[in-house]
Amino acid sequence: MNKDQIKGESKVVAGKVQQGVGKVVGSTEQQRKGINKQIEGHVQKSVGDIKKTFQDTAKTLEDE
Repeated sequence: MNKDQIKGESKVVAGKVQQGVGKVVGSTEQQRKGINKQIEGHVQKSVGDIKKTFQDTAKTLEDE
């Protein structure tokens, strides 16, 4: 895993917690912020996944 994958997954988890807390306390604003953080995390993780794919492909091409 690379930095973007780890940070992205961390944001997803933090966003789920924030959304859950928002539900418990009845704050739609906190729920919305939690959902937004999850989206940011998914995007960042996807960027990390793409980087890893390119790195793996480059390594495979070097080995050939």
